[in-house]
Amino acid sequence: MSGPLTDIKIIELAGIGPGPYAGQLLADMGAEVICVERPGPGLMPGDGAKTVDRRGKKSIAIDLRKPDGVALVLKMVETADVLFEGNRPGVTERLGVGPEDCHKINPKLVYARMTGWGQTGPWANMAGHDINYIGITGALEAIGKEGNPPLPPLNFLGDYGGGTMNLVSGILAALLRAERTGQGDVVDAAIIDGVSSMMGVIYSLDSLGLWQTKRRSNLLDGAMPFYRCYKTRDERFMAIGCIEPKFFALMLEKLNIDPKEFGHQLSPQAWPEQHKKLEEIFASKTRDEWAAVFDGSDACVTPVLDYKEALVHKQNIARGGLKTDDKLVHPRTIPAFDSREAEPEFHISAKGENTEEILLEIGLTKDEIDALRTDTIIK
Repeated sequence: MSGPLTDIKIIELAGIGPGPYAGQLLADMGAEVICVERPGPGLMPGDGAKTVDRRGKKSIAIDLRKPDGVALVLKMVETADVLFEGNRPGVTERLGVGPEDCHKINPKLVYARMTGWGQTGPWANMAGHDINYIGITGALEAIGKEGNPPLPPLNFLGDYGGGTMNLVSGILAALLRAERTGQGDVVDAAIIDGVSSMMGVIYSLDSLGLWQTKRRSNLLDGAMPFYRCYKTRDERFMAIGCIEPKFFALMLEKLNIDPKEFGHQLSPQAWPEQHKKLEEIFASKTRDEWAAVFDGSDACVTPVLDYKEALVHKQNIARGGLKTDDKLVHPRTIPAFDSREAEPEFHISAKGENTEEILLEIGLTKDEIDALRTDTIIK
């Protein structure tokens, strides 16, 4: 698959969550991503199923609990540019495919590690998931309605925002350095670090006296009448985000509201009545009726769609953002590149589908491959 990472070979030691998504993004950008999977049943339901995060990758099934399986991965490392894994600290070292093992074979290799807590610290070896990681960064506590438990933002904030994007940017930066110097690196991408980095804007606003720890008391957490969602007559929602005064004024104009009667945008004393007024107005029409009123305007008022409705929204269609292939919806590759003439056609390999092809490429014979399969080292 053509792209800016064409000719880059990446080994992905199969995991869950942010790791597979990182592999998807790298494959989407043209890299050859070889996913090393466990033979037999996986750790999670749906293991090996045709999912978006498997697209564009090759799959090889190797038992890394056996020395001959480890030897195969190290053989693959000889010609790889990147290896990334998402195990707890020390697991790959015990298996024999840790950073030192790999750099002895290929000093230029970028070895990237995806964890929740990081490679160091008192919780480094403790289990956790997205909700736990964002819980200690201050992000989770800030989300939701006051007086209620914090609301988990799916697993996007931790796994994919703080995790995948942290991992991918680290890999790309280390690849650039390796290309210049011939020296590889070890990338320690921790979800808590990534989320804490994104929290920089909150710390900045706090230092300016513009943010407080009390939920729904701040600019972006639903406290302001001009930055929240409103229920419509049909029990759906409209998203309002008119922060700038000129956009706020346009919203009032579209709603036939007298600005003087409504009160100043940044007057906390006026906000309770403004909330109430806007709630009453938006409840007077259906979501789609309001969407038509604001369509194409700069008022920053848009419909809240579910993920199936998103498929047929005209902006998503125009961007080619969501395509259905045999019931599976494929989001487009990101980011877009002028050098790429067309979106690629995606193939999703079944578990172990490319095992023989990959082993032949690294120099094994057909007889050697058959012997490894007989010994259940490969699938």
